Amino acid sequence: MKRTERHHLKENEIQLLTRQAREAIEARRREVTLALTAAAVLGVAALAYFAWHERVVGRAHAMLADAIIVQDARVVPPPAPGATSTQPTAGTYPTEQAKLEAALVKFKAAADAYPSTDAGLYARYQEGATLMALGRPAEAAARYQDVVKHAGNGLYSQMGQLGLAEAQARAGQYDQAINAFKELAQRKDGPLPIDGILMQLGRTYVAAGKPADAQQTFNRLVQEYPESPFGAEARKELDGLKKT
Repeated sequence: MKRTERHHLKENEIQLLTRQAREAIEARRREVTLALTAAAVLGVAALAYFAWHERVVGRAHAMLADAIIVQDARVVPPPAPGATSTQPTAGTYPTEQAKLEAALVKFKAAADAYPSTDAGLYARYQEGATLMALGRPAEAAARYQDVVKHAGNGLYSQMGQLGLAEAQARAGQYDQAINAFKELAQRKDGPLPIDGILMQLGRTYVAAGKPADAQQTFNRLVQEYPESPFGAEARKELDGLKKT
């Protein structure tokens, strides 16, 4: 093969390799551009979601704060008949029931608006607690069940289960309440104080007419939790059981 022909073939090879390299670079450039564009779109979406989430959380906490303000408001009874009438102080309520009813509306509104947020879950729990204070345990039980439904396995879930057990006990559903208290008392690594749960369990046994089980539960509280703030109450319950 002549030298000029060999030289021509080499030039063709170089041109081919150069063209292939350019095509590869151009294809890679398009891939990188697409990847960067996708990352930018995802970044904007993430920022938008974060901003939306912060707005939701802020509104939920604002509504919860309004409810707590009512819950903590002072009760100022109206003047006695014949006494000098005065204008009611703003932010006060004439009776405890009136204050609780007003707080109930606020807690319900916050929970209904943001049921899955921490603020909404706490509002729903407080709605149940307020219904308990108003003497409406059946309605309270439904609110606590809603907390358990939306809270997963965290603190609010166990708080909801405890509230539900208390509502069941108040409504005379002793077997259901006892089973719930016993289950909660077995979670030694949970966030709720076991001594407090045992105190509730013992009282429920007493209300259910099961003094032997109540005595066993109060003894367990005293022996396993000697420093418990419920210790004095448990000993008082034990003294009362011994006299019956």
